[in-house]
Amino acid sequence: MENYSDIIKSLESTNSRLDKEEILRESMNQKLDNFFQGIKLALDPMITFGIKKIPEASYDGEGLLWEEFLETADKLSSRQLTGNEAKETVNAMSKKCKMDEWNFFYRRVLSKDLKCGVSQKTVNKVAKKFPEYSIPVFSCQLANDAANHESKMRGKKQVEVKLDGVRVIVIIEKSGVKMFSRNGKQFHNFKTIVSEIEKCLAKKPDQQPFVLDGEVMSSSFQDLMKQVHRKSNVELEDAVLHVFDALPLSEFKKGYWGIPQKVRSIVLQEWLEENEDVLEHVKGLRWEEIDLDTQEGQDRLSEFNKMAIEGGYEGIMVKDVAGSYECNRSSSWLKIKPFIEVSLSIVDLEEGTGRNKGKLGALICQGTDDGKEINVNVGSGLTDKDREDFWHARDTLIGKVVEVRADSISQNQDGTYSLRFPRFKTFRGFNVGEKL
Repeated sequence: MENYSDIIKSLESTNSRLDKEEILRESMNQKLDNFFQGIKLALDPMITFGIKKIPEASYDGEGLLWEEFLETADKLSSRQLTGNEAKETVNAMSKKCKMDEWNFFYRRVLSKDLKCGVSQKTVNKVAKKFPEYSIPVFSCQLANDAANHESKMRGKKQVEVKLDGVRVIVIIEKSGVKMFSRNGKQFHNFKTIVSEIEKCLAKKPDQQPFVLDGEVMSSSFQDLMKQVHRKSNVELEDAVLHVFDALPLSEFKKGYWGIPQKVRSIVLQEWLEENEDVLEHVKGLRWEEIDLDTQEGQDRLSEFNKMAIEGGYEGIMVKDVAGSYECNRSSSWLKIKPFIEVSLSIVDLEEGTGRNKGKLGALICQGTDDGKEINVNVGSGLTDKDREDFWHARDTLIGKVVEVRADSISQNQDGTYSLRFPRFKTFRGFNVGEKL
């Protein structure tokens, strides 16, 4: 096991992406199955251990075999070990281990934080030649832009408003309820929502594990993002989960479920009605079916879109009633918005001129959207207070992710892309490089 901690130390000692990849490649060549099993336990977002405080080892014990650790990890992830029993078991393991094997490997696996700059993406890149070491990618269904898929705007469709909140995947198992971002980051600050869903679970404890797909909304997007990112017990009273799809957990893990959208929506509606007595902060999303092959359907689509925009929504969703659930971007879900929104990283800030001298003039942003490299200066959508505050805090803003609205994506002569009439909307994350 000492070798495994040495690998983590080597990964931690370099900031070079190429060096990290080479260390992983060499370890894969050596067929270190147990090591990469541990890496998978740490980086697979679907695996959690339910332990908040994990002690460090302060002295060498006799050592812990990998098989012993794995047995305990399995019991923690399946919730056979919980509460004080779990805490006592983990404390006992920390005392039995050698200091390095615990502090640099076992402890970091259980904490789900390797602290060595290695992500799921990094491992999977190297694992292309070693598929046995790849880590499942957490993903959900995403919509395409209707403007780019006009041929799909035909036939019977399900229309609903497009929400402007935080996408949430809720996994419901006998062992409990967990909430994740669309990228697999677990949320811990929606205890009211989790508690209400757990009451539903208590009604039918033998129900097969399933997934709810939805979006959390509140009156303040900025406050909602603070709740998302904080690890304390902060919780907005008006945060509501609006669910718009559901499927078995087994099919979600496979990344595909062939049951038609219309059937899934009806089943979800029935589940919500069965549990409406305990679901105060979990609501369904109203939808209706239209036929775009008829003039009546086309007229209703226009009316629905106008209603959504006037109601302050982002736009509308148009879903194929016969469409499957696919854990990728799919044309069976189409979004219609009066504008586009992209998440970009701040790489620099530009001082203003004239009345904005000594204040922020523009955020210099970079990022990708659907494979397009975007470089753009964002100088609109900022209040005078924003310009003053952001300029004073400019050293802390580099790397932050912002949501930028624009009329469209435009292509530059050099092959890169920019945004037409970009304007600042909000900070998307409160951790550098984090995107939800």
